Amino acid sequence: MKLPGQDAIARQADEHLVTHKVKLPRKLVEHPFRQVAKRLSVALVVLVVTALVVYVDRDGYTDNSDGSVDLLDAFYYATVTLSTTGYGDITPVSDSARLTNIFVITPLRVLFLIILVGTTLEALTERTREEWRLNRWRSALRDHTVVVGFGTKGRSAIQTVCATGLRKDQVVVVDPSGKAIEAATAHGYAGVIGDATRSDVLNRAEVYRAKQIIIATQRDDTAVLVTLTARQLNRGAKIVVAVREEENAPLLKQSGADAVITSASAAGRLLGLSVLSPAAGMVMEDLISQGSGLDLIERPVIKAEAGKNPREVDDLVVSVIRGHRVLGYDDPAVGGLELTDRLITIVRATPATHVTPDARPLPRD
Repeated sequence: MKLPGQDAIARQADEHLVTHKVKLPRKLVEHPFRQVAKRLSVALVVLVVTALVVYVDRDGYTDNSDGSVDLLDAFYYATVTLSTTGYGDITPVSDSARLTNIFVITPLRVLFLIILVGTTLEALTERTREEWRLNRWRSALRDHTVVVGFGTKGRSAIQTVCATGLRKDQVVVVDPSGKAIEAATAHGYAGVIGDATRSDVLNRAEVYRAKQIIIATQRDDTAVLVTLTARQLNRGAKIVVAVREEENAPLLKQSGADAVITSASAAGRLLGLSVLSPAAGMVMEDLISQGSGLDLIERPVIKAEAGKNPREVDDLVVSVIRGHRVLGYDDPAVGGLELTDRLITIVRATPATHVTPDARPLPRD
């Protein structure tokens, strides 16, 4: 397998360590009551600083009760001032005390109010709501689809899978780019920012409970590492990987991939077919564009079709899946269709057509 230089790998690893961040689902935020406790601590520090400032300049203040200001009076004045109560029993009378109130006490009062009112309400409402929402999302997420890489290949794969009836809330995107995850969440998908070669990042995407995993990274060596990590975390999921170089496909098969698509070779074959026959190229493009025109789908054999020849089925049968084998429609070994068979057929796509392909991987030889 072709690998870049060791220095490039080291630079990429450093970048991943710096930019590793989860957008959704993200790491659980600190408990709201701890957030409130921290803000109360900061508010108490502001109160003490204000009281000390008043006590240092106590000669510039007057108390209506006894005329002098001691330490207790300083804390009392700081409390009623920062809370904007302002009884007026202790007042600044000297120029220095009034200047201190303008340039020191007033900013501290604003800071005090921001801490207690603004951020405390945020901690008790928005963050609590977000934490509950993420907890519900994680608890309900089962048999979902994890897509590693939200580039052109990843987006097209998601569109194709969703065209078969998969809900958007059953898709989780993993990508090291924050912009890519923002685009994914804008489309209605959950997103995890981070390096998918790391197990903790894939665990945030609940990959161990996923039904299928689509790996569409930009580099083949990254695809191999992601495949190894994903297969280690989930032995039963169907893993489909896209690679650039055809020579890397066997390595990905050994790493645990159920299917490997060579993007460069597939695009080249489609280009060649379009050169030989533009119409044939258009038909192939139509077949791989799920949800419009003609669709290539996999479905089980129904009772009415059992015992029939593939040519006698109403749908246009391309192949028959029987056990470990994929047989052509004209293969003599097919004979009559069996109820345990599955059919690869070409159907006309309609708004009501939602046939979800079987996500179980074929047993490996």
